[in-house]
Amino acid sequence: MDNSLAKAKVLVEALPYIREFYGKTIVIKYGGNAMIDEDLKNKVLLDVVLMKYVGMNPVLVHGGGPAVSSMMKRVGKEPEFLGGLRVTDQETMEIAEMVLAGKLNKDIVALLNKNGSKAVGLSGKDGNLLVSQKRVSTVGDLGFVGDIEQVNPELVQVLIEKGYIPVICSIGVGREGESYNINADYVAGQLAATLQADKLIMLTDVQGIFADYSDPASLISTLSVDVAQKMIAKGIIAGGMIPKIEACMQALAGGVAKAHIIDGRMEHSLLLEIFTVQGIGTEVVRGDNDGFSTIDGKRSKDNFADVQKISHSIGKRKGSLRLG
Repeated sequence: MDNSLAKAKVLVEALPYIREFYGKTIVIKYGGNAMIDEDLKNKVLLDVVLMKYVGMNPVLVHGGGPAVSSMMKRVGKEPEFLGGLRVTDQETMEIAEMVLAGKLNKDIVALLNKNGSKAVGLSGKDGNLLVSQKRVSTVGDLGFVGDIEQVNPELVQVLIEKGYIPVICSIGVGREGESYNINADYVAGQLAATLQADKLIMLTDVQGIFADYSDPASLISTLSVDVAQKMIAKGIIAGGMIPKIEACMQALAGGVAKAHIIDGRMEHSLLLEIFTVQGIGTEVVRGDNDGFSTIDGKRSKDNFADVQKISHSIGKRKGSLRLG
């Protein structure tokens, strides 16, 4: 009886937040270990289904670099990178499209549908969703690596209106019908802005942004765009985190309310961010503050017991630490 009562209390406490997020669009950049580890994959996608059932409109965007590299090696082609970007000749582009649009995308759709949702897989070619152009690079010719020129969201909007979960892989289409390999972080950011999403959530393999990466206690809870730009300039934010932060900035500039960088390796990380008071990871916000809020890196554990109940019922999240 006590356990049942506890679950009932979670549901009652969740009601205001279910109401707040009902009908809101949340773009999720799905990647990292959460796409590779089968147990994590199942739990993340189950959380996405839960989001849909409580009235939110989740939209998934994914890449799949490790899977592309693995397939290239299987066919005897060694992956090549320049400036952190995959050199994508015609053969590599065909492999990437086969893996991303043909394999990974449909696997995600199948798991979502298995868990009771209605999901549809898309690439940027469908409905000219992601019209792209060749990226001009200072490090050399990258081949069919592209930048998004225009997002045409009508197909995604129709799917949302009809109750489907759109699952979009990061393949763009050129003006002549050619395919382009696009960084999935930027796809998520631009799509979130175009859809006027309420949130953009980036699933990563790190806890969030740190003021000092050698100090786990320096995890930044809430970070303004201004401070993020200074941290990039100083080299504190570097490497693969730069496109994630830039995607968050792009989304915020385009009208998205909030962007979040969270640890996708953590069980129920999506629910912890959306449906608990403190959330997890780093929240990126607009603002002209020169400060940021840091937290004890253990804060997510405080909410974990409730989130386990939420994952079997329903949950909540709102209220965030502000820049000081």
